[in-house]
This record gives sequence, structure tokens and C-alpha cells, in this order.
Amino acid sequence: MARTKIDYGIDLGTTNSAISRMENGDATIKKTDTLKDTMPSSVYINKKKAIQVGDSAYNALKRDKLKAMKTWNDSDSNSYIEFKRTMGSDKAYSSSNLGKDLTSEELSAEVLKTLKSFVKDENVNSIVITVPAAFKNNQKEATREAAKLAGFNHIELLQEPVAASMAYGLDSDKKDGFWLVFDFGGGTFDAALLKVEEGIMKVIDTEGDNYLGGKNLDFAIVDEIILPYIEDNFVIDSVLADDTKKQILRNAMKFFAEETKVALSFNETHNILSDLGDLGEDDEGEEIELDITVTQEDITKALSPVFQKAIDVSKKLLERNNLKGSSLDSLILVGGPTLSPVLRKMLEQQICKPDTSADPMTVVSKGAALYASTVDVSEEVREQTRDKTKIQLEIANESSTVETEEFVPIKILADKTEGEIPEKVFAEVTRGDKAWSSGKVEINTIGEVVEIQLNEGKTNVFEVVLFDDKGNILESEPSSFSVIQGSKIGSATLPYNVGIELKDKTTGKVRFKTIKGLEKNQSIPAIGTRNGLKTQKNSSRNGFRLHQNSCLRRRTRIRRNKSNLQRTRY
Repeated sequence: MARTKIDYGIDLGTTNSAISRMENGDATIKKTDTLKDTMPSSVYINKKKAIQVGDSAYNALKRDKLKAMKTWNDSDSNSYIEFKRTMGSDKAYSSSNLGKDLTSEELSAEVLKTLKSFVKDENVNSIVITVPAAFKNNQKEATREAAKLAGFNHIELLQEPVAASMAYGLDSDKKDGFWLVFDFGGGTFDAALLKVEEGIMKVIDTEGDNYLGGKNLDFAIVDEIILPYIEDNFVIDSVLADDTKKQILRNAMKFFAEETKVALSFNETHNILSDLGDLGEDDEGEEIELDITVTQEDITKALSPVFQKAIDVSKKLLERNNLKGSSLDSLILVGGPTLSPVLRKMLEQQICKPDTSADPMTVVSKGAALYASTVDVSEEVREQTRDKTKIQLEIANESSTVETEEFVPIKILADKTEGEIPEKVFAEVTRGDKAWSSGKVEINTIGEVVEIQLNEGKTNVFEVVLFDDKGNILESEPSSFSVIQGSKIGSATLPYNVGIELKDKTTGKVRFKTIKGLEKNQSIPAIGTRNGLKTQKNSSRNGFRLHQNSCLRRRTRIRRNKSNLQRTRY
């Protein structure tokens, strides 16, 4: 099927990833090869140089980390995870089995390829990929590069909190007020404040930490629960005295910690048990084994300080917008760690009671697919998939709306159609539930407007059927379109100030000046202006590029403030 909208969304997570597709108006998760909603963002290269991704790679990673405890050598591992944290950096991951180093982008590309392979009935060339709101320029560029390596021709990026709010907003009956998206993922934390007016959502401010997430929770459990148990029951003085050995031990114990974290999101207690011989020996030659009963009280003590950091970020975000927790109409949870009753209780006590109606594990992927259903496939990709033997149509519908009626222009593209076009062509637009139809409306190359009626609070799918004047059905493309009713994403905002760094040749001093129109939280598209010079083009969904005029005598570079120099592309 030739798609006119992207329709596919990927949540490329630090520890888990998922892909969704729009099917009959619903954002649907495409199950993994193990029939799960999500897949570990893990890559393993075996001795035959074959690349494994997902659950098998994660299991190999666990084996490697446990094996390292017996040799105290972790340098020969060919298993990788959490490489999203190093996207856009020069971090290299050594693979002895491949005989070369791999970049974060190359590893992420393998995850994206595998997600794409779960779609069996069509080739996926266009994609919306979500990124943390606090991602910098180079991290966004790295995400695009990974997608290109994975074979995607048209790539759109979407902030994770925006994706989550879109999926949540479609089903929510709350169409006005302030929403706070609390996105605690495997490796990053984002807080996004949205203002919603009559279903139109606009991000007004964001805050985040690219190095705060589930990984920090795992190591908190290791340091507060598992290591003290081992110290009390075994002799490991030589390990604790050696920083390399201690880190190898912590890495191996992280898997038990993660299992504990997940289990205690649903149970009152959890037993950490290891098999004899899995963990090697202590300083006195005794086999190390785990047999720990962890309670909710234990896990609360270990995790609360980590969760508190995220809550403090959220409170700071509210305070600078002159809001309190009681001002919020919705507190939306995103990410596996938000299933923790420890966090939910802390949020209720310090901000407000969170809304638990959406699945925090899949809401970002589904939201990305919903957003993808509003984005046109690029003309380049469209031309590659166009079946010109069918009558080609241009359907200029609104992708999302808060209205219950919309006007949809439809016209015939004669220059894109190779087959014969009858002198008279009629179009009938029918809503998916068959409860509304436009009747037959004559259309031509100039265009005709059809008024459609929408069901509230859902994605409305409409079928378009063409007829000649004798009532014969004519093949056309596209033959359907969809409109999301009840929620609409307003313009995105800039996560940072954007400006020019000016260096005085005489004094050597460098000053950063924010460009007017490109301040943090400025709605995009946006145009920046300084000294009569404007940005080369508007910022967009994917980003913007600032123009350096050759007439400037002073050395200028574009960067965000509070960081080292960055590339200009957002």
C-alpha cells in the first residue's frame, strides 16, 4: 500500500525500544519476535560475526557480565546496551569478534533495523523517531544518522514528551488546563509542561537530565541492597579495593537489580536468587551466591533519592512558570520506572496524583505513530511508491482538529496519472463506521471541496472511492485519509537559547548573545534576527540552521549557551 502519511513511529529508548503503526485509525504496537510490546535496545556480535538484537542480545550481555566476575576482565565483551547515552559523542565500542570499533550510531542503527523487520507486509522508508526533549544538536544529528544507516529515507524527529501527550490527549476527556509529562526512561529524564486549550496542546517549557534514568535506579539497588549483602556474607576486600574489579562486580549485579526493580513494581516482596557457580569465588575461595528478600521498605530507601532528583527538576519547572502541583489538570507518566509505587507515592505527596490511564511503556511509540499520521511522506519517497496506473489524487485534509466538521479539498493530478481519466469523475467519501457519507461529488483537476463530519475523540478514517458517469468504480491513489479529532499538537518549542558567540580579536574575550526570536521555549518555526541579519531559513520540526554571513568580520559560531560549541543544525 502506498502511504501518503508516514504512519510509523519508533520510540528509540535507552534500554527498550518499540515501533507502532497506524492501522484503521488506531496506533498499534507491532509485536517483537518474542511477541512483546518492547524490545531491549541491546546488540550482540557473536564469534561468527552475526549481529543479534533484542532479547537474545540482552541475555548474551548478562552472560558476559557474569563471566567477567570469574576472570575480572570486562574488555572482551561483544554485547552492548545504553549506547543512546553516548549518541553524538566520539565514544567507541570495541568488538573483538568484528575486529573493529562501533559507534553509538551504528549500534542504534541495528536496533532500528530490527524494529523495522517486525513489519512483515510492507517496506518502511519513512519514520518518526522520538528523542528526549533535552537532546542537544549533536545528539539529534546522531539519531538521524542512525536512521539513515538503518535505511530510512525520510526521517522526522519528535520530542518524547510531545509524543506521550498526543497519545494521552486523544483518549483523555481533559481538553483544557496544564499538563505535566513526567518521562523517566531507562537513561534520560524529561519533564515537559503543556498548556491545553480546547484540545490544542502546546509545550510551553521543558527541563531534563540526559544522565538520569532507570540505570541510576539499578545501581542504587546494587549499592544499597546487593553489595552490602555480599560484604556481610562473603570476603571481598580485594575486589572493593580495586576500582576496576568493583565496577565489574556492580555491572554483573545490575541485572539482578533490574529484575528486582521490575518485580517490586507489582509485588510486595522479591527474592534475589543466583545459581551456585554463576558469581565466582570470594577472597577465601567460597562460592558467592545471592539469597536476598527485598521488601517495599528496602526498595523505597534505595530508590527515593534517585526519584527525588527527577521530582526536584519537575518542581523547578513548575515554579519558574508560577505553577504548583495543584495547578495541574494531568500528570502523565512515561517510562517503565514510573510503574514503581515508590515514585507514584512520592509524586502524589509532592506534586499531585498522577494519571495512570496510559501504558507508560508504549505511550511514546503510539504517540509517535499518531503524529506520523499527520506528516506527509516526502515527495521523493512518494514518487518512488506511486502507482501511476491509478488516478492520482491530492487530498488536502487537516491531519488533526478539535472541530467536528472539516472542509477537505480533493483534486485529480493529471500530470501524475498515466492511465486514461474519464471526462467526468465523481468521488464519494465514506467514514470508516459507515455512518456518514458525502454522496457522489464531481471532482476535476481544479479541485472540489467536500465537507466531512467527524466522530469526537478518535481518529476518523475516511475511504475515497471514484466513479465514472456510468457508476463504474475507478482505481485511485490515495484511496483513504484520516483525521484525528479531539486533540491537536500546537507548535513545538526550542529547548535551549540559540545565539552567536562573538570573539573580540583585541581582547580575546568571548561573549554569547542570544539571537532575538530564538530564545528558549520560543515556538517554532521561528526566525532569528541580529544586526539586520536573519536566519537562513525557519526552524522546523526537525530543526533549523543559522546563517553565517561572510561579511561579518568577527569570528562567529552558533551554539547553545551553557555548553561547549555545537554544530548549527537542530
